[in-house]
Amino acid sequence: MNQIPDFTDTELWVIRTTLKERYGKDIEIQLGDAELRLSPEARTLTPCPTVFWSERGANFAIFKVRENRYRCQFYYRGYQQFGTGRDDYTDMAECVSALLQVQSDHEREQAGMTSGRTGAEKDH
Repeated sequence: MNQIPDFTDTELWVIRTTLKERYGKDIEIQLGDAELRLSPEARTLTPCPTVFWSERGANFAIFKVRENRYRCQFYYRGYQQFGTGRDDYTDMAECVSALLQVQSDHEREQAGMTSGRTGAEKDH
């Protein structure tokens, strides 16, 4: 089996630039590997290059599952994991932007829930 290539300098630049635009500051990212089941029927786990960061109480991960193919998720605790509702992305900018948007929407929804407002009341 071919090894999945590491993140390129361009991919890392896209991530760092998008994070700086979102948060208004440089965000420290960490590189590592995660073992993923690349398809539902796969019996083995595949090591995948991973970019990880934490910000505003959430942890984020982008996994490179093939050349120019990415998956992403954010989580608060191990049992509170969230994706974007899409399996894979072929564009890094779209992947990181979608991940940040879904987490932002989740954060706003949680803030509304803790304030006692309903989703309908948030718009008024």
